[in-house]
Amino acid sequence: MVSQSVVIKNPTGLHLRPAGVLCREAMRFQSSITFQYKRTTANAKSVLSVLGATVKSGAEIVFICEGEDEEEALRRMVELVEEGLGE
Repeated sequence: MVSQSVVIKNPTGLHLRPAGVLCREAMRFQSSITFQYKRTTANAKSVLSVLGATVKSGAEIVFICEGEDEEEALRRMVELVEEGLGE
C-alpha cells in the first residue's frame, strides 16, 4: 500500500467533468485506488463516490493505492490532479 497527499487545484473542485477524468484514468489500473478527504473515503473508480466526497478547490486529499501496480497508479493519480484534471 502506498499513499500521497495532493491539493485540488481546479477552481470548482471535483465536479462532474474532472471526476469523470479521474475515474476513467483510475480504472486503467488493477490496484484499488481510494482517496480520503476530511472523514470521507472515496473510491476513485466510481464517479458517484468521487462526487459524494464533495471536494472543493484548494482541498487536500490523500490517495491510497493498493495492488500490483500501486506505485504507477499513485504516480498517475497525483500527476493528473497536479495537471488540473483536464481543465
